[in-house]
Amino acid sequence: MCGRYSLICIDDLGNRFRIFNPMLGARSKFNIAPGTRQPVIVQRAGGRELVQMQWGLVSHRTKDLKTAHPIINARAESLLEKPSFTPLLKTKRCLIPASGFFEWKHEGARKIPFYIHVNDHPIFAFAGLYDEWHDPAGTLLATYTIITTEPNALMATVHNRMPVILAHDHEEQWLTGELQDAGQLKEMLAPHPAEKMAMYPVSPLVNTPSANDERVIRPVVSLNGEYTQ
Repeated sequence: MCGRYSLICIDDLGNRFRIFNPMLGARSKFNIAPGTRQPVIVQRAGGRELVQMQWGLVSHRTKDLKTAHPIINARAESLLEKPSFTPLLKTKRCLIPASGFFEWKHEGARKIPFYIHVNDHPIFAFAGLYDEWHDPAGTLLATYTIITTEPNALMATVHNRMPVILAHDHEEQWLTGELQDAGQLKEMLAPHPAEKMAMYPVSPLVNTPSANDERVIRPVVSLNGEYTQ
């Protein structure tokens, strides 16, 4: 799964994704947690647009928000099988800007956090789906989920899932193109090549959602089983 990620150098979003309303002056986010509002790229009639959405998909068919169970991740392999996702694949695909993400490796009773990023690309895009829920008064809640897939060789040493990192030449097709068949979808949502990624252990400080600075992405080393910066 993908339960935390980062978005650094946020001022570069306009150039990187060719959007007309970049978040100029916005601060980098080192420790993004579910339930928070984050920038998501969607396709509008006038072109690409950056909008704020809440991480954790809530279906537009939800009757009562209090009983909703937000979906932070959606499995790529079952997108065409679940009625809740199939309509979104047609009209509500999105790009989720990121600089890296976190995953935890189980070592006995301990969980060691790791930070994973793409080499030579300070910002990339997760494949995502979004939906828009309206209450009776007309209030809008826009939410999104990150699509996950099988792990590549690097990620398999830590976890059995990883977020879909779109290849640069697939971003436009994911956002605006028609998905013709399951084979095309499988190709686009395949694991990112392991040789293009890097991973290292980080401080358990990332376990605290309010810890939101560069300390959570600094590499640490292991000394007799204890990790230290």
